[in-house]
Amino acid sequence: MKQFHIRFFENRKKYYLISLAIILIGLIVNVIFGTQMDIQFTGGAVIKYSFTGEVNQDEIASIVSDATGKNTVSVVINENVKTADGTEGLKNATVSFGGTDSISLEEQSAVMEKLNAAYPDAGFEVVSSNSVNPVMGKSFFLKCLIAVLIAAVLLIVYIALRFRKIGGAASGVMAIVALLHDVVIVYFTFVIFRIPLNDNFIAVILTILGYSLNDTIVVYDRIRENRRLLGPKVEYSVLLNTSINQTLTRSIYTSLATFISVAVVFVVGMIYDLSSITTFALPMMVGVVAGCFSSVCIAGPLYTAWQYHKKNKAEKAA
Repeated sequence: MKQFHIRFFENRKKYYLISLAIILIGLIVNVIFGTQMDIQFTGGAVIKYSFTGEVNQDEIASIVSDATGKNTVSVVINENVKTADGTEGLKNATVSFGGTDSISLEEQSAVMEKLNAAYPDAGFEVVSSNSVNPVMGKSFFLKCLIAVLIAAVLLIVYIALRFRKIGGAASGVMAIVALLHDVVIVYFTFVIFRIPLNDNFIAVILTILGYSLNDTIVVYDRIRENRRLLGPKVEYSVLLNTSINQTLTRSIYTSLATFISVAVVFVVGMIYDLSSITTFALPMMVGVVAGCFSSVCIAGPLYTAWQYHKKNKAEKAA
């Protein structure tokens, strides 16, 4: 296995600047375009229909508006949609209701009747229907945030106990800082690619928390082992650089294998127009890269910088 000799601690400012530049780009896009929230969090309704032939997008919006009595209706037409067996020819019409209005089963039936009456040869069929009450959407979003917060607290406690011999509390806090870095990067991925925040966002966040933390723990474990082998007098920077270089090949190979696997899932989702798959796989690919980067270039250098800070503070006090 190849042994690297990269000076991670000495180059830490470059790594910080890379992360800050990416976050700055995300902030600019977020300020300009805002954040899209899915109906799972805001409430509302989205119905997807399949059909054949030609239809008028504005006319469909007018038909749906008349049938439901709702004025904030938008329609998006997708052509040449592939089915599960690979055949093409079907088209999809995605009907979204603005605001936080949900839609009842009676209203859905009324929409279907009017669509079939206006386009009897199109063969409209409901592919999917999502309708969420606004109160339930807000409650679900709050529960998801609480779940992420609880996970972060438990991770700090776990790391602090496991690595107490090398400054457990500091290692736990710096690991969480690196995880927050990954969460922010994933969030801006949703913003930049205009993907509405939904349950996929929470799923990606929780997955990356576990994945990135595992990589960080491998580095911490090697630091603890090298502290025992090299002795307490070795410099923290030497200890960090040695430990990360020893685990770098493993981190790269693991991340590359995961990235390729998720990329294959993303390609399949794109081929068959499975938005629920692509909106998970794309942020997940970015999260895997961000997790590998933060574990190697953020968590370790931050931990070492904090150890030097404590050491200098103790020397001044003495």
